[in-house]
Amino acid sequence: MRSALRLLALLACAVVGLQLFFVLRIASMRWLDPQSTAFERSQVWQRVQATGSLRWRQQWRDYDQISVHLKRAVIASEDDSFSSHDGLDWVALEKAWAKNAKAEDRAAQRAAQNAANTANTAKNARTPKVVGGSTITQQLAKNLFLSGERSLLRKGQELVLTLLLEKLLGKQRILEIYLNSVEWGEGVFGAEAAAQHYFRKSAAQLTPYEAARLVVMLPRPRYFEKLPNSDYLSARAQVIVARMGDARLPGSPP
Repeated sequence: MRSALRLLALLACAVVGLQLFFVLRIASMRWLDPQSTAFERSQVWQRVQATGSLRWRQQWRDYDQISVHLKRAVIASEDDSFSSHDGLDWVALEKAWAKNAKAEDRAAQRAAQNAANTANTAKNARTPKVVGGSTITQQLAKNLFLSGERSLLRKGQELVLTLLLEKLLGKQRILEIYLNSVEWGEGVFGAEAAAQHYFRKSAAQLTPYEAARLVVMLPRPRYFEKLPNSDYLSARAQVIVARMGDARLPGSPP
């Protein structure tokens, strides 16, 4: 019994110590720009293992050096209530959970219908698409510190980190770090590298359409990097441009 209690005490100390590390690391980001994120390091390492080459394009740009059009486009597309929520968009999460539940039900029904025929089951079985509903702050928390695994423990840690980011940094700094670290292609991270890679200009010079086009790439940047003339990119970018005027930036009046 004493050994079990001692083990539990050590585990509790380790958990508390990890959270204190996160608190200090996030607090330091009020003044220090993060040089890399866990996601960036993971992607670069995978590329080195696969190809033997190290490609990492990233140049930090302060908040005022990034086009206001890109800021509006990201909020309009990724998280339209970013400036007002506390890090979690409960309405979006509820919608995502409901959509995922329906997708799982449909997948189960298809599996049941095909259960009598093994060949058809293998042929027609599909993994339901998972809809996230994550806010910009949640995406940043995950990219900064966490792995890509899906588990309740990792999701719980993501929520803790999200609240810490909101409490210790504030909206403008969160958006600044996000725009400087998000992936925009194979080894392309941050707004400046993306603007130079796709448009041969600085992040400060992006037009509304260029900003919207970059934002449309975000869910699948390496996929869309190979399809520069995609009709979907062009059409979706026009939709985002139309919505950008309603996007509220941090610190602006409601």
